[in-house]
Amino acid sequence: MKSFANIDVKSVREAVTLLQKLHQEKKSAEIVSGGTELLQLMKDRVATPQYLINLKTIPGLNYIKEERSGFRIGALTTLTEIEEHKGVREKLLFLSQAAGEAASPQLRNAGTIGGNICQRPFCWYFRSANFPCLRKGGGICYAVAGDNRYHAILGGGPSYIVHPSDTAPALIALGARIKITGPAGEKTIPLEKFFVLPQVDYKRENILQPGEILTEVQIPHPKPGSKGFYHKVRERQAWDHAIVSVSTVVQSKGGICQDAHVVLGGVAPIPWRAAKAEAFLRGKKVDEGTARQVGEIALDGARPMKDNVYKIGMAKSLIQRALLASV
Repeated sequence: MKSFANIDVKSVREAVTLLQKLHQEKKSAEIVSGGTELLQLMKDRVATPQYLINLKTIPGLNYIKEERSGFRIGALTTLTEIEEHKGVREKLLFLSQAAGEAASPQLRNAGTIGGNICQRPFCWYFRSANFPCLRKGGGICYAVAGDNRYHAILGGGPSYIVHPSDTAPALIALGARIKITGPAGEKTIPLEKFFVLPQVDYKRENILQPGEILTEVQIPHPKPGSKGFYHKVRERQAWDHAIVSVSTVVQSKGGICQDAHVVLGGVAPIPWRAAKAEAFLRGKKVDEGTARQVGEIALDGARPMKDNVYKIGMAKSLIQRALLASV
């Protein structure tokens, strides 16, 4: 691991000011909370910051608060705390399940919701120091001609990375918003607007600007008649990233869909919302035939590579299973 300086900050404002100052001085810096991913990237020499800004020393960023409009979760809240929270389990059960499927118990005890949302891509070429890939400033995406069994089938090109977060698809399905604090103050945006496709900018994964920090997740209460579903397929039952995951929220009345959110994980560089499939489902009876059609529409436009064609059928099956379980 390359040597670095660790700086413990006492407030979000101090962290923002320090990050902005270091950026202006052209010094590299990373923020760290749980550190479960960043420290491994540093050991592998994929990330080599000169400074680590430790957010764990900021009081008051670890909380789960239920209010009239929904839940507010501080960015430093651990995945274990979300998984085990009584209110989350009662009213946002599949978010609790998604948090509980991430990594291992040891990592969930340290890993935070903010860090899980901001995870770096899952790609063994990106995460190896031996491959100067496109995402790291090189001139090629090695997945195109290499081993691409776990890479993107939707939204890929020129980079075929996969976003690995387990909680982000579930949060998007729930209509979550996030609060970002930066030099210009605070702003709140829908979580689905946070991520950036490689087609837009292959050098970035989200919209965070220098000095900006994700500080809170806001989740509205589900509408009456809503049911959520989350399922993750992984190669090993032990700790592993999703090969394909699905998060759905269906609001129905008398078996007829009033509203629906369908979000896939493990198939794209960002959590992939199937907007056309959602629009098709609204106003229709949710049955096997409709669920099958929704799966077809959701995967229309998929562009698999030589090793990951299987993801298409897997994603369609998961969507059908999710929808039939939601009525």
